[in-house]
Amino acid sequence: MQANYEIFNNDCVEQLIKTPDNHFGFSIFSPPFAELYTYSDDIRDMGNSKDYDQFFNHFSYLTPELFRTLKEGRLIAVHCMDVSLQKGKDGVIGLRDFSGDLVRSFTDQGFIYHTRVAIWKNPVVEMQRTKALGLLHKTIKKDSSMSRVGGCDYILVFRKPGENLDPIRHQDTDPSKENYLPVDLWQKYASPIWLDINYGDTLQYRSARADKDEKHICPLQLQTIERCLHLWSNEGDNVLSPFAGIGSEGHESLRLKRNFTGIELKESYFEQMKRNLESFQKSRYQLEMF
Repeated sequence: MQANYEIFNNDCVEQLIKTPDNHFGFSIFSPPFAELYTYSDDIRDMGNSKDYDQFFNHFSYLTPELFRTLKEGRLIAVHCMDVSLQKGKDGVIGLRDFSGDLVRSFTDQGFIYHTRVAIWKNPVVEMQRTKALGLLHKTIKKDSSMSRVGGCDYILVFRKPGENLDPIRHQDTDPSKENYLPVDLWQKYASPIWLDINYGDTLQYRSARADKDEKHICPLQLQTIERCLHLWSNEGDNVLSPFAGIGSEGHESLRLKRNFTGIELKESYFEQMKRNLESFQKSRYQLEMF
């Protein structure tokens, strides 16, 4: 089976309005983390929000389109993390319950909160990257009441109500079959904490940077995407990423013989996604030829 894809350099809400009802069998994406990072100066960029509340106001225009275009009984997987409150910006040091607010945003739209997976991250790496006061060793010597544990990433999974007319079936007897899922692998998938995700396993992204970019380009790990696609979609399904970035979800969708629709507002990211998906299709075609 040859999987196909379509990608759009557009605002995700504007593009999804053009999509038929009940079109997608699965969706996986990482949204902007509220106003934490600004990716562009486009007023349609949800990361370009003046504050936390404005982000969720903008996000509320997307969830109805996600609900409408997803098939009944099927799932959406949302990658996120909780975000820091900063003394200079927010007046206090702490954490904002971004994952919980996303859950409320989706359930308010009518989705069923299906499950949550935590993905382990090394707290030393987080400390080195963020210099967060709560993770510094010197904090426990000065005042340990300000110490905290490291954060993890989450996959929040939501289900659209209704009967799934195309069941996602796995079998455990033939490794050559597409949805081969033996018991030992299922037990790993079913763990509430995924301990084995390789954070370095991502698509190439350096050439996606544009002038005046902030430092943050952090594509979703391919292993995370693969696991979600394997568990919650069928071969041949139409998979959506409304924040497609450099095409990580598309790369794994095509590799696992799913069709892909990717929407990305930022032109430099879109162009890198285009190169990544074209390169993958070309390499796969060459392998099939020989």
